[in-house]
Amino acid sequence: MGRAIKTIQDVVKWGLCTGCGACFSACTEGAVSLVDIESVGIRPRFDTQSCAACTSCLTICPGYQLDASLATGPIAQRRDAEHEFGGVLEVWEGYAADPKVRFKASSGGILSALALYCLERENAAFVLHSGMDRNSPWTNKTVRSRTREDILACTGSRYAPASPCDDLKAIENSDRPCVFVGKPCDAAAVMMMRTTRPQLDRKLGLVLTFFCAGTPSTRGTLELIKLLDMEPSQVSAVQYRGEGWPGSFRVRGDGATEKSISYDESWGRLTKHRPLRCNICPDGLGRISDIACGDAWEQHKRNPEDQGRSIILVRTKRGQEVLRRAAAAGYVQIEPATASSVFEAQPNLLHRRRELFGRLLAMKLTLTPTPQFTGFSLFHSWIRLPLSERLRTIASTLRRIRLRGWWQPRIGDEQLHPSMTTRIVRSYAQSEVLLKTDSVR
Repeated sequence: MGRAIKTIQDVVKWGLCTGCGACFSACTEGAVSLVDIESVGIRPRFDTQSCAACTSCLTICPGYQLDASLATGPIAQRRDAEHEFGGVLEVWEGYAADPKVRFKASSGGILSALALYCLERENAAFVLHSGMDRNSPWTNKTVRSRTREDILACTGSRYAPASPCDDLKAIENSDRPCVFVGKPCDAAAVMMMRTTRPQLDRKLGLVLTFFCAGTPSTRGTLELIKLLDMEPSQVSAVQYRGEGWPGSFRVRGDGATEKSISYDESWGRLTKHRPLRCNICPDGLGRISDIACGDAWEQHKRNPEDQGRSIILVRTKRGQEVLRRAAAAGYVQIEPATASSVFEAQPNLLHRRRELFGRLLAMKLTLTPTPQFTGFSLFHSWIRLPLSERLRTIASTLRRIRLRGWWQPRIGDEQLHPSMTTRIVRSYAQSEVLLKTDSVR
């Protein structure tokens, strides 16, 4: 196999797939299925004959390319902060006005509140997002929420593989606009796909995302369950945080059994299970969306008893209008914030991004394929680091490339077929049944 990315299969084999599921929705031949590889994440499985020479999926693949201007348009003269966290129309801090939504959510419930507002006041058909799979609570499934109860059932972060783009055909077939909520890479895939699918573009009422530091594999959650001396067969629910800020990792078993560890300990363990693509992501703060938000950690440090609040980055006019209407209708409480608030709230994500140019440089020096990132000001951010830190970033990445084998294909064909460590997430037949069922409702 060559070292150039020529097909979507190459993206997967070199460990660059984000697991968003967009290729499943984009395929018109029914040749793509999705499987969850326990140690890696959700990945596409291909019909070898149909996909051998097909490259159409690459145009909507965030593992292959990202354009930071896709949602906001090109910015002629960027403000200094926009080189760091992308173009914004407004910056706010806020939380869900409904105390129950705020309490159950991860960081103030802004996304849940906006989704609920769109359902109840903007006549949205449904919200497409991810929630716990009750058949295997340590995994996720794609969900269409239509009611307040649906939204509340899916509040809170889900630090496990999710592929919400696998059900985009439901949005295309909807009779009214819909809301999409996903990771930054998911939102980017949706924004790319809407440029080639007019029906999808018309039916996307709002694209929401959250700040993201990577998606741990399913094995990460299973190891946390084991740490709590429980077996998967005993588990009825897994919550990663929420019910307080930031909340704790909780596993519920049969009856009233519940065990937990702190958010800090659980996330510290889960980060060891992030795949390669998450470690070279330039978009942890969701540039390619209508609205992106995440924990206002600086406020948590000042007031640990706070029930949760978010930094809100309004990227587009559409997002600006919906947020203001939601605030006027009493769904969210917001107050103006500044660029300095973003830097105070998310220093770790911003620092990781500043190191990224050095990581990509090390990969290129070893001829390891990398995604095409356009408009992210990566060099501009990198040169702000001290020279010693820039050199350290390159050296440490070269060491990881050697030790972790990034210089060679990561996933073989045999891993893309069901085995003891994989489960089928979505197949073409399943999708057709879901669409037919949904059309009856």
